[in-house]
Amino acid sequence: MATSQAPPAPRVGKEPRTGSDPARTPRKRRPRSHSEKLAGRSRLLFMPSVLASLFFVYLFIGATIYISLSNWRLGTSRDLSIREPFGATYGEIFTEQRFQADMRNITIFTVLFLVVAVLGGLVAALLVHHVAVGAGVFRLIFMLPYALSFIVTGVVWRWIFNPGSGVNVLLEGLGVENPPGWTTDTRVLGALNDTTGTEFLKIELGIPVALIPIVIGAAWQLTGFAMAIFLAGLAAIPAEYLEAAQIDGAGLWQRLRHIILPQLAPSTVTAVVLLLHVALKIFDLVMAMSGSGPGFVTDVPGIYVYDYLTSRYDKASAASIVMLVMTLIFVIPYLMRSYRRDKEA
Repeated sequence: MATSQAPPAPRVGKEPRTGSDPARTPRKRRPRSHSEKLAGRSRLLFMPSVLASLFFVYLFIGATIYISLSNWRLGTSRDLSIREPFGATYGEIFTEQRFQADMRNITIFTVLFLVVAVLGGLVAALLVHHVAVGAGVFRLIFMLPYALSFIVTGVVWRWIFNPGSGVNVLLEGLGVENPPGWTTDTRVLGALNDTTGTEFLKIELGIPVALIPIVIGAAWQLTGFAMAIFLAGLAAIPAEYLEAAQIDGAGLWQRLRHIILPQLAPSTVTAVVLLLHVALKIFDLVMAMSGSGPGFVTDVPGIYVYDYLTSRYDKASAASIVMLVMTLIFVIPYLMRSYRRDKEA
């Protein structure tokens, strides 16, 4: 008779593991590469600068925007309540004759200044680049004005364009009757509109004669800066391109048009953007040469902000934000273009 055996009792305790359980096996951290360590150190190195920028730049910009929307006026108790209707301060300044003149003046000044300074810098760079002897001397001569302050430049050019002396003496000697009053002249060249009978637009749209001396003074000082940018671009053009074009029979104008100028496009964009922000925030040169001028013919937003800092914080802040927006309209596309180009490279 066969006897049945009872099944073995289960063993108490852990059985030895024959394999590894990936769910329980601790992962080993991958050692950081040298580039990752360098990137981490770079972040730590730049962290103080980032925090300082957040506080002293972006926080203050936000505060300026808020003040421009508030009821805070100097001479009264601090009133940070939002002005009704919303954005009324901006509507107020844009209907003022002075601020309209400021917007016209800064637009005309910026366009004329960029044309003269960039073209002058390009011509100077082409001449200096092809000078065989004494190129360093010519570079120094063109760059010297850039070392001066706008106050010094303004004093010198104010004397040159003084209505009773300076360039007018030369013009009268050449037979010109009634030469311009320059910084004291209230005429607007090529006026596109008539201000009579208009409710909103209170200024003539054109080129104020008084702005011409200021454009000349600013371009004289910063043409050397544009020249330095173009010289760097010319040095980066491969000599083989020009030699091949010359062998193929291309003349000087053809080489300039089809090789040099296209290769200088990045330098041109850089020069325009850098000089643009100088033009939009121009202040000290105008103050030294003419100030606001008669009828605000030479007034600019920088002077507007300076004047209202002692009477209306809200209007000064609103004008500052308008200047910031005008700058960002051009700077942001330039930064985005540079970022995409660096990413593709």
